[in-house]
Amino acid sequence: MMGQTNNSTETLFASFQAGNMAAFSQLYDLYINILFNYGLKLTLDKELLKDCIHDVFVKLYTKKDELGTIDNLKSYMFISLKNKLCDELRKRMYMSDTAIEEVNMLAPTDVENDYAEKEQRKNEFFLIKRLLNQLSPRQREALTLYYIEEKKYEDICEIMNMNYQSVRNLMYRGLTKLRDLAS
Repeated sequence: MMGQTNNSTETLFASFQAGNMAAFSQLYDLYINILFNYGLKLTLDKELLKDCIHDVFVKLYTKKDELGTIDNLKSYMFISLKNKLCDELRKRMYMSDTAIEEVNMLAPTDVENDYAEKEQRKNEFFLIKRLLNQLSPRQREALTLYYIEEKKYEDICEIMNMNYQSVRNLMYRGLTKLRDLAS
């Protein structure tokens, strides 16, 4: 699915470069919230952030013929926003007597750590999903009811129309299989 999004983004960008303004509008809609959320990790000044995002899109629009092919538009947009924010903060510091320590900019390591944590959670989610898909449908249902929906064994017995010991055995076999698959 990630490849599909990237391909459609590349197609939209190529269409925009060919003069399709509807494609530019779609790119704007696709990236505006992503850029805003990313920018909040760099600065807490929302007005500055909005101005910088606007400038990134204006630059994209005005320089579309000079840009050529961009392999990863999302990365390009993130880098452009980060550079624009840094430029604006430098201008503000130069025009005022504010020391660099007083600028409301979060450390890049915070952004990198946050990104790494999100990637880790995403990888764990896909691993869990892959492991759960290897269980029988009944094992998956019992484990889901117990661990995700936090149902008691008695409730699971009623929902699955099984006796108590059968549910316990089903859960035990499912957990054992998960442990074996995970190791």
